[in-house]
Amino acid sequence: MAHAPLTRHDDARLHDGSRIEVTVRGDGPALLLPVRTTPLPGPQADATRAWGGDPDAGSALATRLADAGFRVVTADYEGHLAEHPKPATLTAEAVTADLLAVADVAGAERFAWYGYSWLALAGLQLALRTDRITALAMGGFPPLEGPYEAMLAVTRAAHARSTAQPTEPPDDDRAGEVEPGDWDAAAAPQDPALTRQYLTLYESLAGFDDHVSLTLDAPRLVLVGADDDITYGPAWGDVDVVIAGAVVRHRAELESHGWEVAVLPGMDHMAAMHASAVLPVLEPWLSPPCAPKTGRRDARDAAPHATRRPTTAPRPHDPPGASGSRSTRTRGRTPTGRAARRARSRPR
Repeated sequence: MAHAPLTRHDDARLHDGSRIEVTVRGDGPALLLPVRTTPLPGPQADATRAWGGDPDAGSALATRLADAGFRVVTADYEGHLAEHPKPATLTAEAVTADLLAVADVAGAERFAWYGYSWLALAGLQLALRTDRITALAMGGFPPLEGPYEAMLAVTRAAHARSTAQPTEPPDDDRAGEVEPGDWDAAAAPQDPALTRQYLTLYESLAGFDDHVSLTLDAPRLVLVGADDDITYGPAWGDVDVVIAGAVVRHRAELESHGWEVAVLPGMDHMAAMHASAVLPVLEPWLSPPCAPKTGRRDARDAAPHATRRPTTAPRPHDPPGASGSRSTRTRGRTPTGRAARRARSRPR
């Protein structure tokens, strides 16, 4: 099957002067996806699979939605931040400016947005701070009662650990025995700038009242795994980051204010970001493009389509947590201590 062609390839200039690669696929209503579409190197791809992800999910989302009639704009914003951290400037305002710069380079005056985890948070800020969002889809982060205070505590702990001098060198063999999500046993990131930038982000959102999410007019979707509630151990702030619980608790209120809610049974944070989980909900919700939906979408009806629908393999996100977490839902083993340390710098 021939896929929608790559129609544009350019760079956007971000708020700190750095540049990020932007690609455009297909033709139709614009859809902005902050995902990586190039293959991960072998060891990183293996590490992602070991954590329950898949290294091709970003490519799968972009390809499938471009084939479905969207002009899909992609930029690996999280990957860019890993290579070019912005410790003093990564505020919610700066993130919004960066993402608008990506849309501008792609010629997308108005666009739909899908982001997962903290990039769902970024999409909510976009929708609140601009009038350019035609539809907002948030995965893995609740629009109401979001865990802002909890993630501020987690990122503070992460940054404190990254700035502390290690008492002994990392033990990769020991890290290989750690269950995915058991960050208490993993080494902290060695570059404090990686954690400081996300601390800056959550500090900029201190006091943010997300009840304003109920006032949005554009079509809105929230998608979470039913098992996506994370407990962070004492080394990482000793807090609960409640994702699914918040969505379920506020489901009726969200729906009464125009949000469509999808809760995917049996899925945790890693599982619910797979393209095979996301596409059966996101694609029909966006079609006809950016049209408002009404009523409740029961994800138990959508889930079987994930096995029947011929989707491309999903792309992973790194293990949860800006600074890491201990998930009470996930099972398995980390592949290497190095992979765990690299993933540590990413936020939820």
